[in-house]
Amino acid sequence: MAPKKVIGRFAPSPTGPLHFGSLIAALGSYLDARSRGGQWLVRMEDIDPPREQPGAGDEILKTLEAFGLEWDGPVIYQSQRLGIYHDAVTDLLKNKLAYYCTCSRRDIAKLADGKSGARYPGTCRGHNRPRENASVRILTNNNGISLLDRLQGEFHWDLECEFGDFVIKRKDQLFAYHLAVVIDDAEQGVTDIIRGVDLLNSTPHHLYLQQVLDLATPSYLHLPMAIDKTGAKLSKQSHAKPVTINNVIPELQAALTFLNQALPPEHAHCNKYELLVWAIKHWDPENIPVTTKIVVN
Repeated sequence: MAPKKVIGRFAPSPTGPLHFGSLIAALGSYLDARSRGGQWLVRMEDIDPPREQPGAGDEILKTLEAFGLEWDGPVIYQSQRLGIYHDAVTDLLKNKLAYYCTCSRRDIAKLADGKSGARYPGTCRGHNRPRENASVRILTNNNGISLLDRLQGEFHWDLECEFGDFVIKRKDQLFAYHLAVVIDDAEQGVTDIIRGVDLLNSTPHHLYLQQVLDLATPSYLHLPMAIDKTGAKLSKQSHAKPVTINNVIPELQAALTFLNQALPPEHAHCNKYELLVWAIKHWDPENIPVTTKIVVN
């Protein structure tokens, strides 16, 4: 049997410019796919308009191009795929695998002694709630969910016990990240997902949706999270400094160093293409530090 073609992807949300933490995720997935002769796709996860910044998507793409991270095929925009997500939710409701929920976050927090982000207790399960002003939750079960992460190792979750039935369509009628990412990865044939370890706790939701929707499960590798000296994650929410197209070589070198990848002896004199060719040839995921957080300047 011929080996399965590797397809990796980078899927940013256009909520701000590309920062160093995002560059690490993009570079890691790019090198992993290219080192195995695979494709590398870019998908713009633009299904949360209240959080998005005008022009951020175009700016992210320009930054990727400036760093020499060239993708295959057209960029997919989730905002153009809402009908597909709608059909999936409709089918899940029709098959009684999902239900309408009128609970608010405040309601859930009250039931969980005020804990924010607490497990959903199943209040609307088995009830015929009206669809107006309601979210849609998928039914979970107490079957175990397991993952063998290429870097972080083995994990096991009891999705129902730890998280409860989770939202796949919000009350404001926006589709949830969990649903959209799973459908898109499957449709694009993504075989290998490399992303930050901050998304590790989203993975059991994705694995479960893949099972329910009868979709293939990719391989996962969760990279260490870049944090600043205060311990805060480098993110758009924490106003992390964006990478700039005027500082490409030092930023690439810093990202490779973060991932503990070898730099060419003459790296100080390499252009970005020479640096990427070297990095592809010498990419070794086993050298990535097995930790969840790394402090960067």
